[in-house]
Amino acid sequence: MILTGSNEFKIIKDSIPLGVNLLAVSKGHRHDSIRKLSGYGQLDFGESRLQEAILKKIDLSDLTQLRWHFVGTLQKNKVRRVIKEFDFIHSVDSLPLLERISRISQEEQKSPNIFLQVKFIEDPNKGGFLKEELLKSWSKIISLKNINLIGLMTIPPIVLNSSQRKDLFCECRNFANHLGLKDCSMGMSNDWQEAIQGGATWIRLGSLLFGKR
Repeated sequence: MILTGSNEFKIIKDSIPLGVNLLAVSKGHRHDSIRKLSGYGQLDFGESRLQEAILKKIDLSDLTQLRWHFVGTLQKNKVRRVIKEFDFIHSVDSLPLLERISRISQEEQKSPNIFLQVKFIEDPNKGGFLKEELLKSWSKIISLKNINLIGLMTIPPIVLNSSQRKDLFCECRNFANHLGLKDCSMGMSNDWQEAIQGGATWIRLGSLLFGKR
């Protein structure tokens, strides 16, 4: 079931500043909900389960303007198919994974749009580069072929309050600027406004648009 009608979707869209992109996280929701939201002008959709996404893409094959984003944990044995099926990958959390994406992208003659997932606070429940680790690997990262490195992605630990989340988002924005990266994918249905204040260029909304799974 989709939560938003056209008026509700317009209210959400109108509250998002120019330069911030809306990613509708459709994982766990039916393809007809994606179709309905696309009818309101939404083109970017996020999925985290490969097989589920492939079936939805088949059902929505007539909507050729849709852009698909992979937002889940990317297992190394799924890299090739994800490269083939998705335009963006938001969850690249290690150098070995990025190197594998580069190698397979060259074989497939693809150049996926990549966000590097970064942890600014230690969180056992989340993957990602630590800042120091990313800086140490940076020269190797930017030398990789067939990688369109566009930004950073981060997810705050659930224990943070609103002010702490905003501070973390600001840190991600500043770090992306330091690396010369334009985009920051951060903020979900419970903290997207803090993420925008912190400098997000992509916000990932699921339940706010689709309701609970």
